[in-house]
Amino acid sequence: MQGRLSAWLTKHRLAHRSLGFDYQGIETSQIKSEDWPSVAVASYVYGSNYPRSQCAYDVAPGGLLASVYHPTRVQDDADQPEELCTKVSISREDPRIPSVFWIRKSADFQERESYDMLGIIHESHPRLERILMPDTRIGWPLRKDHIVPDFYEPQDSFQ
Repeated sequence: MQGRLSAWLTKHRLAHRSLGFDYQGIETSQIKSEDWPSVAVASYVYGSNYPRSQCAYDVAPGGLLASVYHPTRVQDDADQPEELCTKVSISREDPRIPSVFWIRKSADFQERESYDMLGIIHESHPRLERILMPDTRIGWPLRKDHIVPDFYEPQDSFQ
């Protein structure tokens, strides 16, 4: 079943794959990372005026990574906001995705966290650096193929 956003994206010939609705009735679509800038701007034009959240996860060990954005359309005359979910598929070997910082300033820390935990590089982000882990940390702790070191240096826990 195609929702309103998917129909709008289809009408404007923007590449996406409708995943239907989740258990809460939120319309979900999947796109490729190279199509993300067009779809991000389109969701803004569509009326998504509140960037509720951005998160990321490892789909499968050795498989794709996913960056998930939740733009929301809040209107004064509507009873409920129109929530959307956009999943951007990213290659593990070259985990690059254009940043939406320049469209949504609130994506700053969320995109930095995706970088810090999963190694997803948000291109053109002004301050893409570790935010939770120390700069000396090697690897991406939330990847399913991440190997946890057998020991921790005491000085690393107090930086």
